[in-house]
Formats: sequence, structure tokens, C-alpha cells
Amino acid sequence: MKRKTLLTAVVVLAVTSAGSWGLETVGRAAEEVKPAAVKLEARAQTETEKKAVEFLLSKQEDDGSFLGKIGPGVTAMVTRGLLQSGKTVDDPAVKKALAFIEKSRKPDGGYYDQGQVTYNTAIVLSLLAQLPRAEYQERITKAQDLLKSIQSGAAGADKDNTGKVVDKAHPWFGGWGYGATDQKMLGKRPDLSNTHFVVEALRDSGVSAADPSIQNALIFVTRCQAAEGNDQAWAKGRNEGGFIYSLRWNDTLKINGESFAPNEKDREGNEILGTYGSITYAGLKSMIYADLKKDDPRVKAVMRWVGKNFTLETNPGMGDDQGLYYYYHTFTAALAAYGEPTITDQKGVKRDWRAEFEAEMKKRQAADGSFKNTVKDRWMESVPELATAYVVLSLQATRGK
Repeated sequence: MKRKTLLTAVVVLAVTSAGSWGLETVGRAAEEVKPAAVKLEARAQTETEKKAVEFLLSKQEDDGSFLGKIGPGVTAMVTRGLLQSGKTVDDPAVKKALAFIEKSRKPDGGYYDQGQVTYNTAIVLSLLAQLPRAEYQERITKAQDLLKSIQSGAAGADKDNTGKVVDKAHPWFGGWGYGATDQKMLGKRPDLSNTHFVVEALRDSGVSAADPSIQNALIFVTRCQAAEGNDQAWAKGRNEGGFIYSLRWNDTLKINGESFAPNEKDREGNEILGTYGSITYAGLKSMIYADLKKDDPRVKAVMRWVGKNFTLETNPGMGDDQGLYYYYHTFTAALAAYGEPTITDQKGVKRDWRAEFEAEMKKRQAADGSFKNTVKDRWMESVPELATAYVVLSLQATRGK
């Protein structure tokens, strides 16, 4: 993910989905929006989470925002964390944050400022899904409609940057890019980061897994996986199960992919795209939200990758701490959605991923309750408000919130 991507997209949790967090949401049963695999029991809030929430509250700006200069996304993410920590919509900090977010609402139903339509709107939509339906249903519906309208191939006559029609055979079909106001590749070139946030938001807000928007997204997600059944050239002969960031198309490469992990070259000089942790868990979560079962070959393939690469020390595949807190976010969200209490690693050891994650966060937390990436200042993870928001949502995922 690019720095710009993470800024606004910073998310409201990977498990982030209402789909995987709340046993109940305001005014409706969670089963209406949660993937069937997610049936978690709420556990006690840890001291680590409590301290992190207090840190975030201390960083709220006078206008109600959290890092508000980069748009409503981070504020929405933090607000969701506050609600899931036990705050109510009448809490002063929550009310101020919601008022700030409302200022970014546009006539098209989106929530954004200068750009990043997809990320910001998706994150805000996951938050809105937790608010009283009678008051917020119109906003929810309009945000859903906007996100569906900017899905690659949704218009039926979408064209890529070379003028080719984005139909079901096109590698971009079913994914989401940065959004309609972003001029990069006409705002249409999709990536798995934008896509998993939208899938999560749509499911959080009540869209069925059978909806065309979700099933078409599954086509794009599948094409980002190094697994049998992927019809893309970059994945030929591969079945390790991990995911890459995006697919790209141009007249020279024709069909190829894009990854932030270190890539290699084969004997003919072709790129061997590396798979990596944060985006692999984003792919796993999206597949579960699209209602793939555990015995589906694609899910089995990614779980092989998970077992082989299980770690909380690094973002596996990246070779260092790049994107570490975003990795924690997708790691907890995906495994909560997957619904198993343990993961068997490559040595055959069963790992209690929740307990290990909580212990790792306790070790990494600063005295003031904050978190930040002290090794790699990339994708804004050296900003404690962002890294701490990721951790709060991730801790809540481990306890079924």
C-alpha cells in the first residue's frame, strides 16, 4: 500500500468489519451483517486496550477529529474503536467525532475531502453500520450505492487506462481503486487493499454475500492469489496461497501483477511476484466475507500460507517491519473471521493467535498507552495515533468486538 493509501484507508479494523466485531450493533442483531463463520464470544477488555483508548482520547482535536487533516478515515476508525470499547453515541468524544465526519459527507453519498473516495467512504460506512439505523439508514444506503458504482466493471462500459473495456475477462474486474476523483488510471485501477475495505464495509452494513458486488469482488480477489485456478499469467504454476497487492495492464506487460514484497526473476527474466502478510490476510478475510467455506481450495491454499508464515515479529514476506501495524490489523480481522482458536504453524505447533497477539501488544505498548512503528517510518506507522488505532481495533477483534 502506498503512503497515501494507508493514510486514509487506515482502517477501522480489519476484523474490522462489523461483520467480525460486534456481537451486537446498535438497533440490530449482528447476525444480519456478520459472515456466518464469525460467531465469537466477547471477552474481557484488556488493560492494554484500555490504556490505548485513553491515549487516543487524549489526541482528539478541538474540531472532534483524529488526524483530521488527512480526511475522515482515521477519525472514523478511532470512533469505531471508541464505540467498541463501550462508549455510546452520546459520549462527548464520540459526538464530536461524528460531527467532524459529517462535514465530509458529499451529495454523491461518499465521505471524503480532496480524494481517496473509496478508502474514506468504506471506513466511514463500517462506522455508520454501528449507529442507530433509523437515523443513519439513508446515509448508509447512499454510501453503499456510491461504492458499488465505482467498482471496476460496474458500469458495463468501464475502460482501463489503455482503452480496453473492463469486462469479466479483464484483470481489473470486480476490484476497487482509489475512487472516482483520483486521476490515477482514471481512479479505476483496483488493488486488494481498497477492495478488502469495501467488501468489509458492504458486509458490515448489511449487504449479502450473494450480492453481485461481493461476488464480483471475489473474482478480483481470486486473481490476486498465488494459487491453482487463478487465470492470471503472474500466478501460473504457483500454489503457495499468498496474495499480491494488485493487477496491472499495459501494452508491454499485457497482464501482470504488483506487489510490495521483494520480487525475484525467473530464468527468462520474468517477475516472480512476492506474496506478503498484510495483503494475504486481507485476501483471506475477503474470501470469508464472500462466503467461501473452509474446504474451498482457495481458502485451504491461503491457510497453508498462514501456517508456513505465522509470526507476530514482522510483516511476513516484506523482510522487515514495513507495514507491521497494518499487518496486525488484517491478521486479527482475518483470523477472527476464519473462526478457529489456533493455527498450526510449519513446525506442527498449535498457536493460540489471540493470546500471542495480546502478549505481543502488551510488550510493544509505550508507557503512555500508545503504539508506533519505531523501525520503519512507512505508510505513516510512526504516527502513534494511526498505529494505536490499528491496535485498538485489532485487540477488539481478538475478543469478539
